[in-house]
Amino acid sequence: MRNAEIARVFSEIGALLEIKGEDRFKVRAYERVAETVANLGQDVSDLREAGELQSIPGVGKSTAAKIEELLDTGKCTHHQELLSQIPPTVFEMLRVPGVGPKTVKVLIDREGIATVEELESAARAGRLRDLPGMGEKTEQEILRGIAHLREYSKRTNLGVAWAAAEGIMGQLRGDAPVDQMEAAGSLRRMKETIGDIDILITSEQPEAVMDRFVGLDLVAEVVARGPTKSSILTDAGVQADLRVVPPESFGAALQYFTGSKQHNVKLRDLAVRSKIKLNEYGVFRVKGGKDVRMGGRVEEEMYAALGLPMMPPELREDQGEIEVAREGRLPDLIELSDIRGDLQMHSNWSDGKDDIEGLARAAKALGYRYIAITDHSPSQTVAGGLVVEQLHRRRKDIAAARKAVPGIAVLDATEVDIKRDGRLDYPDEVLAELDFVVASVHSGWKMEREAMTARIIKAMENPWVDCIGHPTGRLIGQREPYELDMEAVLAAAARLGVAMEINAYPDRLDLKDAHARRAKELGVKLLINTDAHGADQLALMRFGVATARRGWIEAGEVLNTLPLSHLRRRLRRARSQQRRRRKRSTS
Repeated sequence: MRNAEIARVFSEIGALLEIKGEDRFKVRAYERVAETVANLGQDVSDLREAGELQSIPGVGKSTAAKIEELLDTGKCTHHQELLSQIPPTVFEMLRVPGVGPKTVKVLIDREGIATVEELESAARAGRLRDLPGMGEKTEQEILRGIAHLREYSKRTNLGVAWAAAEGIMGQLRGDAPVDQMEAAGSLRRMKETIGDIDILITSEQPEAVMDRFVGLDLVAEVVARGPTKSSILTDAGVQADLRVVPPESFGAALQYFTGSKQHNVKLRDLAVRSKIKLNEYGVFRVKGGKDVRMGGRVEEEMYAALGLPMMPPELREDQGEIEVAREGRLPDLIELSDIRGDLQMHSNWSDGKDDIEGLARAAKALGYRYIAITDHSPSQTVAGGLVVEQLHRRRKDIAAARKAVPGIAVLDATEVDIKRDGRLDYPDEVLAELDFVVASVHSGWKMEREAMTARIIKAMENPWVDCIGHPTGRLIGQREPYELDMEAVLAAAARLGVAMEINAYPDRLDLKDAHARRAKELGVKLLINTDAHGADQLALMRFGVATARRGWIEAGEVLNTLPLSHLRRRLRRARSQQRRRRKRSTS
């Protein structure tokens, strides 16, 4: 079983236990294992073979035994026993906004409701309003939630959600009486997919802000309208919630609503041990039976009250960040301003829409000092891949762009296809002429894990390969990553001096954050590239940097933060080492 499947089982166990009314600490333990396994940079099966299952945060003897059972049989006895007691259809109910495990327990116990269809029927018939904790308003919210689930069942791509949030906040800043405004939630943590957009504001005229919010041009539906909180559905299918908070609580609310849930639970546990109250209204110390405010106006005060430095939002996933912060060892995360160049983009020589000069001008406007033009190789006929003669002719355009756009280096490069047997789509003598080579898989997605792993490692052993592009081939929500032993690939990259790409295109974000963090641990150098197919897509770099930050990456671990002269030396050194290895292996 792959990590995602194991994570799903543990997540379901946690939800089923909560529905049964089990101890919250037990529920949280299963949720923690699910989250950790889902974000591991290594396959759980590899950790099992190494006898290191209990090295996974949150995994003890009992949960390790359940993971082994899943790996051996594909099932977990405890999970199956719980499923026999509670209908599995409840998981679809749990996807309805506002319906959590406690609500599901009430629905099952009082009305025997176990499916979304039964829930909808009961809500329409008015049979929910007299249940504990519910009412007529709850019924209407559930019906809207069911409609929302059916129409917008998938989470939203980070790029789509970011654009929607920018559009909303840009318009509100322009013509609404807003004092402070920030996006919170998973968008602020820059997760690869987003649920709802959460926006917090302070304002002396909240009613006027709400009027403007529900009247925005991008509103497809007003879900709810209130004096301090409103919700809309945008024309892109994204729900956005706007909440007004008092200025003295803005920092506290921003911290609370940014999450993650697991991060906040850990902070609250620390607060309890320190006899401090921490919530969305502020941070308080109890004195003489009264709550005395310690802070909450700015987010830093929430962490300072616990003796912690400010936590970058991208790290707030309860993946060890709090423990590291307490030791004063938080990483100095890479910033967008650290990026000096973009080393994967496509011109109109292959499947890009802009010419090389246009790409160079756009990159220079972003402050870059160098770019690489990585048009496709001949196997990518659908993408207009270049045969060798076209590659040579393209050099005239590169030379012209260098002359027309001084102050930025334009590298003669390629994104060369990795064939099924690991050979490359250009011969070595052609690759040797180029300044930079990205090697990528664009076909044969369904190869067995061992074969795909060997395929990529063989490509990395070519002395002219500088980087592996979008290493797992995934398209978020569209195509699963191909089967790959990522641990073996990263180990080979470290040994061979080949960089791994974090592809900033929002549909890819590949390497994902967990793999980037594992690459860091193994000493693998990274590149953050946009894979732009037009000058307008160069701005996607922010998403790649965000993914790197979620992977705990610092600027010194990313090659395209280097000055060009240093980058060239690094590439030459790696290529020379590769050639020496090849010579020794064939002698």
